[in-house]
Amino acid sequence: MLIPTQRRLKRQPLLRLLNELEMFSGTAVSVYLPGGLSSVEIEKALNIVLKEKQVLPDIISNIAGSAMGSVIYWGEKYKYLILPPFSVGENLILQGYDVELLRSIMEQDLTIALVLVRMGAYAIGIFQEESLVSSKVGTGLVHSRHKKGGSSAHRFERHRDKQIEYFFTRVCAHIREKLEPHLQHLDYLYYGGESFTIRSFRQQCQFLKKLDDCTMEGLLNVREPKQAALEAAIAQVWSSKVIQWREE
Repeated sequence: MLIPTQRRLKRQPLLRLLNELEMFSGTAVSVYLPGGLSSVEIEKALNIVLKEKQVLPDIISNIAGSAMGSVIYWGEKYKYLILPPFSVGENLILQGYDVELLRSIMEQDLTIALVLVRMGAYAIGIFQEESLVSSKVGTGLVHSRHKKGGSSAHRFERHRDKQIEYFFTRVCAHIREKLEPHLQHLDYLYYGGESFTIRSFRQQCQFLKKLDDCTMEGLLNVREPKQAALEAAIAQVWSSKVIQWREE
């Protein structure tokens, strides 16, 4: 019986895993699938190469939920499903543990922008691969919500709305200052923070509309937008979901 274990691997540990797979010469097959395939298309591709049909539903559900595509290495010794952070873009079935395409995906020289915002705090970072080349971190005064009712609460909320608008305006200006020099070669923009705050901020900051084409869906998990959060967030960006099946 095959039992799955799941983990997330950062960039360098994943590259080491690929090196390990490449060195094994036993019988295996490598399947590269782009994102956007239907469950029927995924099942059709996997039925060709997977003899262990009992694991198909689990594999298909994981692949169908990955916008970036997926890679399967399935052989006598190693059985892996890898959901990489960047687009696979090709539909291939190769003999052996053929890791070259995934390695090239993970070794791309990418320029990535991170915009981390929670109410009253922000962090902006520009990365070349995983190296921070420019950043701006700061705070702004935004009072917590008024818990009582009445006219004083309405006045407080109007004042708070002005604080939020001023905070968003400042952050938008800092983003423009940091990102404009990199616009021509910016590959991806990721947001992190609280979803309602990010949604409201994106609506107010018109500059960000220029970056819709390179904006990634979903939010990075960030509790406090600080300098250290930028380093943790870029590790999230480059990490892959890895599921391994072992016989028990």
